Amino acid sequence: MRLLALMGPAFVVGAWQFGPGNLTSAVQAGSRFGYSLIWVIAISTVLMIAFTDMSVRIAIVSRDSVVETVKQTLGRITGSAAGLGVFAITLMFAVGNAVGSGLGLSLVFGGSPMWWTLACTAVVASVLFARRLYGVIEKILLAVVVIMGISFVATAILSRPDWTGAAAGLLPNLPAGTGLLLVALVGTNFSINAAFYTGYASRERGLRRDQYRETTLVDTIPGIVAPGVMTALVIVAAAAVLGGSGQEGASLAQLAGVLEPIAGDTGRIIFALGFFGAAFSSMIANATAGGTLLADGLGWDNRLSSRRVRLGILGVLAFGAIVTVAAGGASPVQLIIGAQALTVVVAPLLGVLLVILANNRRLMGDLRNTWWQNAITAVGLVAILATCVRLVTTLI
Repeated sequence: MRLLALMGPAFVVGAWQFGPGNLTSAVQAGSRFGYSLIWVIAISTVLMIAFTDMSVRIAIVSRDSVVETVKQTLGRITGSAAGLGVFAITLMFAVGNAVGSGLGLSLVFGGSPMWWTLACTAVVASVLFARRLYGVIEKILLAVVVIMGISFVATAILSRPDWTGAAAGLLPNLPAGTGLLLVALVGTNFSINAAFYTGYASRERGLRRDQYRETTLVDTIPGIVAPGVMTALVIVAAAAVLGGSGQEGASLAQLAGVLEPIAGDTGRIIFALGFFGAAFSSMIANATAGGTLLADGLGWDNRLSSRRVRLGILGVLAFGAIVTVAAGGASPVQLIIGAQALTVVVAPLLGVLLVILANNRRLMGDLRNTWWQNAITAVGLVAILATCVRLVTTLI
């Protein structure tokens, strides 16, 4: 029970990662390129663990928030840019979450996705403003992650995939035509902004230095590995059921067909509910992070109970709902993929800041980065810079 009490912060980040953008890009990766992009998920998961771990260690040794620590170490302008940068990324995620929640429920119950999106936004706002805010968020997201994990494990097994082919997909291979899909896969699975926010979640939990090792084993590693495994299983299932279809820009109803050969029409409902669950859980974590980082970047109170933080949370939710309504007839799937791809724009700045802080001997003490941790983070920085370049070249 003592170890279970340490679980939470990384699972919140995991729920943020495994949103509709992650699910959509994973299904498209499997349907268009088979098992060949599984290696992207594996490498992204390892890098995500490294950057999340840095954020947790920074939170443990710092008296203030991550952004405040950046301000004290590297100047107020840099700290403010980090906070506002994460806020901008949450706005992109908010679009995918809003679109995904409305689409998922409309596929199950019928009706206009727009109205379902507005209803989900109102429900999330109510949950986030409930008493004992952080405890409520953690319990909801932890339960959703566990349920989705069981569902996707069962799906991957029942779809009877070629496990030899799936294992071969762990070897790096970049098929032609991946374009924004590759950027979206990296942006959702190696989400430095989510790693950056883990420090806030850890600070809110009140983690101590003597709890670092146990927290790593029961929260950081499993909390990041869980969505990575689920994403890989979605690719495996999509490759087994839809592999070779080459569908691009498919509708949500077409994506839901990944479970139809297994469970018929019921499979579509199961997929739609899972899609909704991913969107809804990510909506909660994303809005919370956005409001917190906006307030901190502007030098306001960064506690979840703060009025300004809550206004920022409402702003993130409102942005997602407004863009969803304004998009109208745009392809929802491509809207989600595009929004997820844009999240990598600010990621290099956040990654560099985490690495600088984690190597500050005066700040970190014995929790400072080791040589092998720096080696992994160097690979991560190169990867995210390469992804940004790919995004720019693809858009041009």
